[in-house]
Amino acid sequence: MKTHPEDKDRLEKAKALHHLAVEMVIRLNVLLKSGKIYEPNNLLFQRQVGSLLVLIRRALAESGEAHFTARQSTLFFNNLRLKYGYSNYHFFRFVLQEFKKNEIGGIIFEPEVNEDDLKSFMILLAKGAGKSNTPFEALAEDLKNQAIRRITLEKMLPSELTSSREKYAAKVFFLGITHLEEAFETEYRQEKIQLSTTRRLMQSIFNHIVDNESFVQGLTNIKNFHEYTLNHSMNVCILSIALGRRLGLDRNELADLGISAFFHDLGKLDTPKEILEKPAKLDEQEREIIEKHPLQGAGKLVQFIEFKNLPLRAVHVALEHHVKEDLTGYPRHFKKQSVNLFSKIVKIADFFDAVTTKRVYRTNVFTRDEALSLMLQQSGKEFHPILLREFVKMIGLYPVGSLVALNTGELGIVIENHPETMLLLRPKVKLISDASGNKIDGDVVDLSEAEPGTDTHTRTIVKSLDPEKYHIRVADYFLAQAE
Repeated sequence: MKTHPEDKDRLEKAKALHHLAVEMVIRLNVLLKSGKIYEPNNLLFQRQVGSLLVLIRRALAESGEAHFTARQSTLFFNNLRLKYGYSNYHFFRFVLQEFKKNEIGGIIFEPEVNEDDLKSFMILLAKGAGKSNTPFEALAEDLKNQAIRRITLEKMLPSELTSSREKYAAKVFFLGITHLEEAFETEYRQEKIQLSTTRRLMQSIFNHIVDNESFVQGLTNIKNFHEYTLNHSMNVCILSIALGRRLGLDRNELADLGISAFFHDLGKLDTPKEILEKPAKLDEQEREIIEKHPLQGAGKLVQFIEFKNLPLRAVHVALEHHVKEDLTGYPRHFKKQSVNLFSKIVKIADFFDAVTTKRVYRTNVFTRDEALSLMLQQSGKEFHPILLREFVKMIGLYPVGSLVALNTGELGIVIENHPETMLLLRPKVKLISDASGNKIDGDVVDLSEAEPGTDTHTRTIVKSLDPEKYHIRVADYFLAQAE
């Protein structure tokens, strides 16, 4: 496919802006560290101020704006998300820590900003209003007192400073299950399902994934045996939106994908419960009944949802989410080019959540890393290889929610994977037992942190474990964060 000249030009500009912004982060890192130990008249400090000012003015000239925004563990510059590699990870991390310590959600550099403004601002920021109980307000007051008007600060959102973002994310999760249950009841009453509420829900899920993807993924560890279809549909929705975001889908496409995933199993309403929950292998007749649910789901979507607002791809997903990459599966008789992208995405999320969920008919429940290994064995046959590769990268070598044993003898639950590929073996882990095997409400430790002055790590993952065998309910740890 040929790239349109305008698209190519836009990509080149974005790439150049990204490179410029990364250089600015490195300068900020140096200034914040040197400003803690040097006086404003120090030659090294002044040179770094001058270098940063040159970069800011170049950004203003090329883009007409220059502002940083901090969102959880990510920095944005002029609304462009900044990606960092292994070599500059520590620069980004330090700058983000300083933002959070001072409760800064954004820094806006006005076109008239000068060297005196920037030097005074960096000294104030480096010396640390963070020691105050109200660091942002103290810093803003200092800026006002020194008449620094060409640098504007925005306060970090409360959801970024406290655990309330986890609380709100969990609330959206359970509201989603309730909404799906109401939609199913509406279908029973032969009424139309109103999609406006569903679309707002998808936007909320997307916002929470942007704000705190690891925690939202962690919520998919919640498994409700008695409401499997509802819980499963919500989990598939979250995983599908998260994967679609990684693939570069825009906000409207992600809302459509979320709706498609949300209603992918609607056809199971017509499947008898005794078949869905049969604790033994299905016979041929029962298998034929359950394999009708994709066709029934597609029909229900057309019949019971406001069709004018229904993403057409939702019908495709309901129909195709059990069609394999090699076109086996059910229903049969598909042409390769006819299977929709959304269907391929939802298939991956659907399979992953299904095989990691305990059911009456499934005695062997896979841990999350075991599920990924199983899926990789079926790459190209069951799943689209490129989409599966991106899903595995998203979930991580030790997926969020994995129970892991550390070299210290401690046990922990993975709560956040490292964004840098080189450090995927070193996620953030919530300690839940000490070296003697005693259960504890331990700290969250970052396994990527090395001992000061050395390249050695205190803790390393030895292996992943099956939570069932240790009678550990992983979901409880994520719900505890929300409380």
